[in-house]
Amino acid sequence: MTVKLIDDLGEALHGAYPELAAVQEVAGGKPVYLVGGAVRDLLLGHGRTDIDLVVEGEAAALAARLGGEVVEHERFATAKVRLDGHEVDIATARAESYPHPGALPVVEPTAGIAADLARRDFTINAMAIPLRRDPELIDPHRGREDLEAGLLRVLHARSFEDDPTRALRAARYAARFGFGLEPDTAELLGQTDLSTVSVGRRDTELLRLAGETEAVRGFALLSEWALLELHEDGIELAGRVAGLLSAPPWQDVARRDRAVLVAVLGTWGEAERLAAANPERPSQAVGLARGADPVELVLARALGAQWLDRYQTEWRQVALEIDGEELIAAGIPQGPQIGQGLAEALRRKLDGELSGRAEELQCALETARKSG
Repeated sequence: MTVKLIDDLGEALHGAYPELAAVQEVAGGKPVYLVGGAVRDLLLGHGRTDIDLVVEGEAAALAARLGGEVVEHERFATAKVRLDGHEVDIATARAESYPHPGALPVVEPTAGIAADLARRDFTINAMAIPLRRDPELIDPHRGREDLEAGLLRVLHARSFEDDPTRALRAARYAARFGFGLEPDTAELLGQTDLSTVSVGRRDTELLRLAGETEAVRGFALLSEWALLELHEDGIELAGRVAGLLSAPPWQDVARRDRAVLVAVLGTWGEAERLAAANPERPSQAVGLARGADPVELVLARALGAQWLDRYQTEWRQVALEIDGEELIAAGIPQGPQIGQGLAEALRRKLDGELSGRAEELQCALETARKSG
């Protein structure tokens, strides 16, 4: 594939990130660069994205000069601050080394931007734009060429060995942009050993993939590359889950990333029991569904539990007009009788057996007195 990139870098930078003009003014003469995905997306014409800056100096000092609360991560020589309502990540120009495969990197400050770009995952993320009046693209690894060609290329042969989560990121970028793997990168990726990284780091990266618009394609790629074992029906189910969460009545019911990830991995749990249920009355449906994790509800619906549509749109919203205070006022002592009376009244209201406050109160009182 061939990708059309923007031509006027300075105009695009100012249009997408006007607030960055203030950064160089307070940098104290230290060079500052927009880096990584922000540069990639700017070249693609995608507008603004997360702001990542690199300074040839102390990140925390630059962040402090911008005002506002600064959150510093000393181990990684980074700082986070808000600028004109936008979160800005600032890093000291640094080099990285890996004590062993899959380890977190050891970070050391470096003199310039070139070494900082050399530590990155793919050439398309290893470009920088200096924050100055007439910026020129800094592209030592020919990332612009790979961006135009629609290719993912690692910077060195040990890339996936040093950090195997880069292979998971490859699926995320390939799915998002429709890119392919450069042949040598494809060969190296096939040798990736994800077992050298912690489960937490792996799952964090998988969750990021699951939150993508093209998440299903990304997981399909991981399966094709033999990097992740998916449930045999996981891809199909994840597609249905994504579709449900994109429109009413399921829109925003559950976190999309969690639901898609659970779907592809096959850790369906309670969702399968809900999907197999066939409640005969609304009260039975509410008894089954109320209290279930939202992800389980979405998965159960995707697995075929059509009755959950009515639970979502109607039954879960049914509430009594009475409360426990009215039962106490009528002489019912505080205790489990109150809950039992209200529960029975709600059950009968759901099933259409009661109508109005008076009938609810009569039912609740009768039940509470019988159970006393």
